[in-house]
Amino acid sequence: MRTPPLIAPATPLDAGEILTVQRAAYLTEAQRYADPFLPPLTETLEEVRAAIAGARTVLTARIGPRLVGSVRAHVEAGVAHVGRLAVAPDQQGHGVGGRLLRAVEAMYAARVDRFALFTGADSEQNLRLYQRHGYRVVGHRSDANGVRLVLLEKPSVTAVRANA
Repeated sequence: MRTPPLIAPATPLDAGEILTVQRAAYLTEAQRYADPFLPPLTETLEEVRAAIAGARTVLTARIGPRLVGSVRAHVEAGVAHVGRLAVAPDQQGHGVGGRLLRAVEAMYAARVDRFALFTGADSEQNLRLYQRHGYRVVGHRSDANGVRLVLLEKPSVTAVRANA
């Protein structure tokens, strides 16, 4: 049986590992879309450090001492925007991404009306993950390089209770 990852807030010392895992995780996306300039691949170490130090929540997943995943979120107008969910390629498909997603949702559930995120329109594994966790497609758009994106949203627990 696999050891579940420990989910914890990122510290500035995690920035290099986060960037390494992020680049490894998004490399297949870059290949899928023939776009080596996806923002998670061009982000600098200083930008990752700024995200950790700033108003964004950055969580990490570790198995033992190894950082195997991370996710970020920030709130705007009652919406928690989730992004940069990244899992080391050899750990994908083992629940790390789902655990990170649930952890960030738990942090914000009582403070937001809904969660929002986007992924590539052709990223079937990502779409399945998000849909399994209750996200639904609400729109489409293209990024600056023409990559087709799917916008997904999920109501927070407090929004579901308020509408019940």
